[in-house]
Amino acid sequence: MDEKMKSRQQRNKEVTITHYRKGGDGADLALDQISDDVPDEELLWVDISSSDESLVRETAKRLGLSEVLADRLASRRDGPWIDSDGSQFAVLVMAAVHEGNLAFHGAPFALAAGKNVILSVHADPLNFVDELRSREGRRSRVGALTAESFVASLLGWHLDSYFQAASDYERYVERLEESVLRSHEGERLNELRQLRKGASRLRRMLAPHRYIFSSLARPDFRPDTCSEAKKQFTLLADHYERAMDVIENARDLMIGSFELFSNQVALQTNETMRVLTFITIVIGLQTVVAGVLGMNFDAPFFKTHALGFWIALVGMGVLCIGSLLVGRWRRWY
Repeated sequence: MDEKMKSRQQRNKEVTITHYRKGGDGADLALDQISDDVPDEELLWVDISSSDESLVRETAKRLGLSEVLADRLASRRDGPWIDSDGSQFAVLVMAAVHEGNLAFHGAPFALAAGKNVILSVHADPLNFVDELRSREGRRSRVGALTAESFVASLLGWHLDSYFQAASDYERYVERLEESVLRSHEGERLNELRQLRKGASRLRRMLAPHRYIFSSLARPDFRPDTCSEAKKQFTLLADHYERAMDVIENARDLMIGSFELFSNQVALQTNETMRVLTFITIVIGLQTVVAGVLGMNFDAPFFKTHALGFWIALVGMGVLCIGSLLVGRWRRWY
């Protein structure tokens, strides 16, 4: 008996059920209180944050969802996908989750809509689900929406996770570019590799959703849907295209950062070569002087013995110091 009680408590923690009414006097329910008999102008949202397939199937059955959709929701494989069964439909998308340090992964987020009921399933915690629930609260007028419209709203929040990931990416790019401009050692290849990996990962996660959102916006998908819901699905497809543009822009930012890094390395190389060239010229001048003094002519200067040696040495030192002063004045090094 104790084990059954613990199992029931665990399931209650994994399932959040909100009953919205048009008047804004909604309520939270327990799992054994739900059914598929939800009146019009009311909405029942069941959110399961668990990978328990039996729990998903049991809940889908309580909501009157078909077995075909229940099986796909429970497995949540081969995503993203969209499926329809009569008056019901289900969709699986991948939400962008930032693990930190530009490491992204796709969290499966499944949605199913029936008559005035919505079932969402996800194993990973999703911030936008908690934000939506806390923003709406019990006294929300979400009950005035249809199930299709509420699914469109949830999918819009799902796309916002990519906008948030792109914002995190852009902030990282800005910090990296500032670091590249301040740095003198040019050791930023690891960060650039992370940039490329992060941008490619985001694009690979979002690109397969084009089929999902284009299907929702087509007139042949659920032709009996109200015009308002169709309009929202069309806007959702446009929202997806904007998300793709943002992710593509993130890739362009990565390319720009690599070009900035390459230019900075080239500038540092040029500075180094300029210093080396200047040093070579100074040493060459000393070599010329030493070569002249090493000529075997019977000139009076070569008979000054130690005095001549020190005069030559001091002259070479003055020439070296003078060259350094001129180089600093002309900013050659």
